[in-house]
Amino acid sequence: MNYTQLTREQRYQISALLKMGHNRIEIAAVIGKHKSTISRELGRNKGQRGYRPKQAHYKALSRRNHSHKRILGETWELIETKLRLDWSPEQVSGWLKRYHAIQVSHEWIYQHILVDKQAGGDLYRHLRCQKKRRKRYGSYDRRGKIPNRVSIDERPAIVEERTRIGDWEVDTLIGKRHRQAIVTLTERKSRFSLLAKVNQRTADKVGDAVIELLQNVVDRVHTLTADNGKEFADHERIAHALQADFFFAHPYAAWERGSNENMNGLIRQYIPKKCDFKIIDETAVEFIIDRLNNRPRKCLDFMSPLEIFLDQSVALQS
Repeated sequence: MNYTQLTREQRYQISALLKMGHNRIEIAAVIGKHKSTISRELGRNKGQRGYRPKQAHYKALSRRNHSHKRILGETWELIETKLRLDWSPEQVSGWLKRYHAIQVSHEWIYQHILVDKQAGGDLYRHLRCQKKRRKRYGSYDRRGKIPNRVSIDERPAIVEERTRIGDWEVDTLIGKRHRQAIVTLTERKSRFSLLAKVNQRTADKVGDAVIELLQNVVDRVHTLTADNGKEFADHERIAHALQADFFFAHPYAAWERGSNENMNGLIRQYIPKKCDFKIIDETAVEFIIDRLNNRPRKCLDFMSPLEIFLDQSVALQS
């Protein structure tokens, strides 16, 4: 006997036969269905007040409408393209829903990556690894005091609100044997980032890099917030050149520069710790900036940092 969906009329028949005291085998014989169909119907679509045909039909239709549809091959090709741009499954899922009205859960994408790996594929290599962070102990700052530093306590409250473009967080990533560094800047509202490699992690070199990175967007620079590293001792020159206010977070309070700390973690996907920065050239830095600024972010409702920074919505085409 071929399987077909139950109709509304058949559900009213089932209800009437149940009230008359017929069992499932008898009901199946009357309406011309297999007894397992009746069992499934009563198990899936029965409510708290028993089997009611109108409610049962609504539940069946609702389940059918919300069931997963087959994902087309071209959709998987698009998903794999974005994964190879180092987007996370959650970012791909959110972007597909926002710009293409396609719903593919991030769990489903993870399963696709797993199947691909088992078949010898390399999609898994584009996933970011989550490593445990070592807790830093210490109750005071051992790196010395920076002259004329202004505490984050004096920073305007509007910076914390992330309601405007122009409030930046700054830090440095250190290369192998502390020989070279990368200056990282992250705008708080948009998470838009800028990077620059410096051959020496000195105050003057870092200051030059920060000024050069921001001089083209100086109209979008209101404040800068750094940690207490001595490489930011030239903060007054930076503030004067950019006509901005420079603030320092409390010692060992990385969460006060959370946007920049998070961005540094993303950068480590491309530049792992103990990497010799000698092999990192300008082309590599530009590649990383492009990847990070064009990647959709969950905290931005799956828009990209570049879109928010430019204050415009641009669908990232495949």
